[in-house]
Amino acid sequence: MAVKVPFGDEIALRCKAASLPAPVPEYRFAPPRRWRFDQAWPGLMVAAEYEGMARRGGKSRHTTITGYANDCEKYNESAILGWLVIRVTALHVQSGQAWEWIERTLRQRGEA
Repeated sequence: MAVKVPFGDEIALRCKAASLPAPVPEYRFAPPRRWRFDQAWPGLMVAAEYEGMARRGGKSRHTTITGYANDCEKYNESAILGWLVIRVTALHVQSGQAWEWIERTLRQRGEA
C-alpha cells in the first residue's frame, strides 16, 4: 500500500528532483491581508493552491457560498497583483497533472 505524502511535501520533493526551486509553504502574499498560498515561488510570482473538496454529502469551506466568494476575492486580488495561481484538486495530484502544470509553469517562468 502506497503512503500518501501531503501535497506540499510532494511538490517540494519533486522540485528538488527536477532541480527547480523549492516552494515556500503558507506564503502570505498580500499583507496586511491574512491570505496565504498553500505553496508559492515568490520570486516568480507563482503559487499552487490545493482545493480541498468535501466528500459526497460533506462540507468544505471551499464549497459554501461564503467560502467560494472569499476564494474568488483572494484569487482576483492575487491576479491583480500579478500572481499566476495553479489550482489543483486531489484528482489532479493523484493523476500527476498537478505536478505537470507546476513544473511547466516554473520552467516557462525561467527557473530551469
